[in-house]
Amino acid sequence: MAEIETKSPSNFIKMIIDEDLKAGKNESRVATRFPPEPNGYLHIGHAKSICLNFGLAKEYEGTCNLRFDDTNPVKEDVEYVESIKEDVRWLGFDWEAREYYASDYFEQLYHLAIRLIKDGKAYVDSLSADEIREFRGTLTEPGKESPYRNRSVEENLDLFQRMRDGEFEDGRHVLRAKIDMAHPNLLLRDPTLYRIRKTAHHRTGDQWCIYPMYDYTHCISDAIECITHSICTLEFENNRALYDWVLEQLGLPCRPRQYEFARLNLNYTVLSKRKLIQLVTENRVSGWDDPRMPTISGLRRRGFTPESIRTFCERIGVAKANSIVDIALLEHTIREDLNKSAPRMMAVLRPLKVVIENYPEDKVELLEAVNNPEDPAAGTRQVPFSREIYIEQEDFMEDPPKKYFRLAPGREVRLRYAYFITCKEVIKDPANGRIVELRCTYDPATRGGDAPDGRKVKATLHWVSAAQAVGAQVRLYDRLFVKPDPDEKVEGKTFLDFINPNSLEVLNDCKLEPALAQAAPGRMFQFERLGYFFADPKECAAGRLVFNRTVTLKDSWARIAQNG
Repeated sequence: MAEIETKSPSNFIKMIIDEDLKAGKNESRVATRFPPEPNGYLHIGHAKSICLNFGLAKEYEGTCNLRFDDTNPVKEDVEYVESIKEDVRWLGFDWEAREYYASDYFEQLYHLAIRLIKDGKAYVDSLSADEIREFRGTLTEPGKESPYRNRSVEENLDLFQRMRDGEFEDGRHVLRAKIDMAHPNLLLRDPTLYRIRKTAHHRTGDQWCIYPMYDYTHCISDAIECITHSICTLEFENNRALYDWVLEQLGLPCRPRQYEFARLNLNYTVLSKRKLIQLVTENRVSGWDDPRMPTISGLRRRGFTPESIRTFCERIGVAKANSIVDIALLEHTIREDLNKSAPRMMAVLRPLKVVIENYPEDKVELLEAVNNPEDPAAGTRQVPFSREIYIEQEDFMEDPPKKYFRLAPGREVRLRYAYFITCKEVIKDPANGRIVELRCTYDPATRGGDAPDGRKVKATLHWVSAAQAVGAQVRLYDRLFVKPDPDEKVEGKTFLDFINPNSLEVLNDCKLEPALAQAAPGRMFQFERLGYFFADPKECAAGRLVFNRTVTLKDSWARIAQNG
């Protein structure tokens, strides 16, 4: 795997803002906005937009609004609104009193649409949705004008008012802009501005039965809020022409400009909101905050920190061309952050009992363990040690290969912070031959260090004292997909066929050092030699000791790829 690039790339939008400020544009103001549609939970791609918009406002001492583009009541819900606000706050950003909704502007949007009708720039069309698509034409063929395109202003005003009054059923009429049915940009071939939706809105209730389209609403909302730099992702590049057309026709006092940047594309991940909803509704995951999901709530529950996500978004930069970011960079960033802050603890996930035969049966001694070698101020803790301990099953092999240096019959290893031990006997279950216990001896002269006679061992194992160990459930999360591009078109398959069957492993008989019994919900730890683990905020708050693996200590996927 190539070395991970961590330098900060350039940001072309900052260059645009610098030029605008130098030219005295927008009264030397910088005003941005983060405008999510409340029809799902935010994901890591939205985090990039959040960091960009709020970050620019902070850097240039400007403002960033949080605005919900809530124009489609069929798919929107107050649950999504609240989750979005929680995610933005968690990432460390504050919109202060600037919380807006497109629905705040419904009356203004309606009257501006009337102005377009009066100016001969909009008309009520009675074609069906299928007919509108058919009349639109293709990239190589111009569209055809609707037979209703030349209705009089009076007829259009009357029909539009009756649409608002609820006289017509869904789909019976739409309001369309009158632009050019032969325009090379299909989005300018008389796009729809309003449609009938007899569905209650989560904020306005039954007040409206017609709702404005996103492309019509978004630019006007920007203008009403006097946004200077309307920053969106690259798939809206063709929409900019419609954004500009609407604002040019209406001549509103403020004139924002739209700029597009490359959206975040992450391998081994899907970021389509439709596909994320499908994963949730089909119970492929446990919910929007499932730690395997790329949602911000999922990353939060997995143990990602807001600092690591902000750093990740800064490192991937703001470019004009789409590219795919290696998820290893995201994982590297969280490791880098947690390495400095997470206290070290010992936990045995798949326990194998070890009896140290020459250790006193009734003795328990406290050994000093370092909390974080990266942070001297973190100090030390006392870890109990006794005759019976647990080690990891994978740390013992009865017939080891040549380069296996951990415990084996007759072999000596070091126990972290404790002693050298030597395996003397292997105890098996007579019913199935499974190894259930090891009998070992220890060297009292090796406590906490090397052997006085200078002999060396090649492995150091973590362990937990059996009598003082606390039981816990540990959930090992991995990447949700086995294919780098789950969206790649493969005949007869969908992205669901590439779900990783091993993306979650639940271990119910884990043994942890006693200090972890008091782990606060949402606390992060490094389990020595195993990875970074997060005290599940929901489970621990309910009195259950459950830890989620955030990330391994090293990129095991890279090793797999290198080894074929």
